[in-house]
Amino acid sequence: MECLACNHHCKISPDKTGICGVRKNIDGKLKLLVYGRASALNVDPIEKKPLFHFYPGTEIFSFGTVGCNFRCEFCQNWDLSQYHKTHDTSFIENAGEELSPEDAIQYCLENGIPSIAFTYNEPAIFFEYAYDTAKLAKENGLNTVYVSNGFESRKALEKIKPYLDAINVDLKAWSPEFYLKICGARIEPVKENIKWIWKNGIWMEVTTLVITNKNDSEDELKSIAEFLAKISPDIPWHISRYHPAYKMDEPVTPAETLLKAYEIGKAAGLNYVYVGNIDLPDKENTHCPGCEKLMISRTGYRIDLKSHICPKCKIELPGKFHK
Repeated sequence: MECLACNHHCKISPDKTGICGVRKNIDGKLKLLVYGRASALNVDPIEKKPLFHFYPGTEIFSFGTVGCNFRCEFCQNWDLSQYHKTHDTSFIENAGEELSPEDAIQYCLENGIPSIAFTYNEPAIFFEYAYDTAKLAKENGLNTVYVSNGFESRKALEKIKPYLDAINVDLKAWSPEFYLKICGARIEPVKENIKWIWKNGIWMEVTTLVITNKNDSEDELKSIAEFLAKISPDIPWHISRYHPAYKMDEPVTPAETLLKAYEIGKAAGLNYVYVGNIDLPDKENTHCPGCEKLMISRTGYRIDLKSHICPKCKIELPGKFHK
């Protein structure tokens, strides 16, 4: 069987799974082993996804499963994403706790939580679970968010598009070799999906984890920034500090590298560049691109939003904001 969830398009033999480890060919039918099983579940600030231009200051009900279609050597959630490498099908099917789409929606409605995120591991691999939850969420007036590596198949994106409000795409590097050797995937589908997502009106922000000696060269960062700016200068770019995790033990990203990346993003024409996982003054705040007036200040996850429309320039911040 050919799996259509992501751009690997795995050809799955009977009683086998694809690369992600959670989609299995059983008697000629593709079964999602983790449907209705949440292995990570939290109520987070939406800024943690990170999304800075999508209903800032609100909470988001966040859950994920196990497995992944990437094998990133620096994965922060490797205990979830690589779970299938050390556990067989019976363990995968019972990982986490039961959480039906109906239960997730009900919890949000009862607790006044306006949004749901599919996150912690790659939502493309638990597509049916995410799709059913997202569809039910929209029927109940809730927002839906993907936190993704951007490797979805086009068919999967087109199918969930009516029910997906926002996405943060992890553009991990610019080098095809980086994607192949360190992540086990290809970069071109990610780039094409970023273009498609923005063109089709799903609110998108992009994150790059800057890793010492791996993707931190000026040429690499400039290529990413110029690629995004060419699509739209209004795409927020989150530059994130790396800390050693899983199989990678490079030095923690120096502040100087992150500040240089910030300047590269601004020089490329991006209006909204943010630096995360480190406390650098003013580098997570939002300023008017016209007059530089401070419009949203952020201290950790504490938000001070005066208005999403600049009182001086009348420029409206791109994204989704409460009126």
